[in-house]
Amino acid sequence: MMGMRIGFDAKRAFTNASGLGNYSRSLIHSLLRYYPGNEYFAFTPSPDPVPFQPPGLKIKLPTSFLLKAFPSLWRTAFLAKDLVKQKIDIYHGLSNELPRRVPATVGKAVTIHDLIFLRYPQWYPAADRKIYERKFSHACREADVVIAVSEQTKRDIVDCFGTQESKVKVVYQSCGEEFYPDIDSKTLNTFLQRRGLPDRYLLYVGTIEERKNLLTLVKALQQVSGIALVVIGKKKKYFEKVRQYIDANGMQDRLYFPDGITAAELPMVYRSALALVYPSYYEGFGIPVLEALWSGTPVIASSTSALPEAGGPSSLYFNPDDHEELAGKIRLVLNDHALREKMTRDGIDYALQFHPQHTAAGLMTIYQSLSK
Repeated sequence: MMGMRIGFDAKRAFTNASGLGNYSRSLIHSLLRYYPGNEYFAFTPSPDPVPFQPPGLKIKLPTSFLLKAFPSLWRTAFLAKDLVKQKIDIYHGLSNELPRRVPATVGKAVTIHDLIFLRYPQWYPAADRKIYERKFSHACREADVVIAVSEQTKRDIVDCFGTQESKVKVVYQSCGEEFYPDIDSKTLNTFLQRRGLPDRYLLYVGTIEERKNLLTLVKALQQVSGIALVVIGKKKKYFEKVRQYIDANGMQDRLYFPDGITAAELPMVYRSALALVYPSYYEGFGIPVLEALWSGTPVIASSTSALPEAGGPSSLYFNPDDHEELAGKIRLVLNDHALREKMTRDGIDYALQFHPQHTAAGLMTIYQSLSK
């Protein structure tokens, strides 16, 4: 079979340092690596601020002054013309969107990451919800195949938009391969000292917002002695509520909020942690869970949404509203060395199914089915 010309809505790959950006970059890297016989085109309104120029990827920007000035107009209304001009066979919207008027000669796929804004509307402004619903539902209608990042997200797509179940395919996402290699203890110790981090700590990775539920973890930590918590994530308004609780309960010396942790440093943060605790109420998948498993770090996560899919049978789960249950799970992991070793070993085995090669193979099967 001749190679295909595959285009991506790659805006997030160039503008998001985490989340959807990580998904986009990991997916494109894996396709370039395992299926180099195709041509890959990244359509983005800007190549900044995240540096992303893997060999073999052709970056396509808006060309006219008007469309450079109004990039969202280009992505929604005028990108279809560029797809024809570049003779694109397959176009994949990597972040919940598809442009309008894509010709029938182009196979269309879209990845839907989650529908949290419909499941928990109270966490989103009304205007944002309307925009998301319009974009997501349009993408699900127009796509030839809808790619869900978990079985949970597939159920949400079918339930919320009435999308035909056979049209929705689950392709699990992967994480960056920087989390796979072992890191020697000397390097880890040097990193901890340089960053002023403790020797023994639990880890939280994620935006500090209400949905991610950091406060429940802080309340649980108060009931567990002898362990610190390192928090990596952007602070939103909800951080004030968390900070007030920390101050009111004299926990300042047990919480660490290191600034500016780089992508190169993050694997060391995971490797040094005794466990990742992920108390989120709802996730479409939960990439930090996978990053922890690959790093050999035990996972304690909420029992809700897609998190049991991401964490697998070796992880421990709790009701995200029950900080006492969480405290019990933390004590179990900290006090039982054999359990911790088993969680590490089994977690790495479970994470193998999310290897980038599997993600790339699943996507390529879909692309070939769409090739006109």
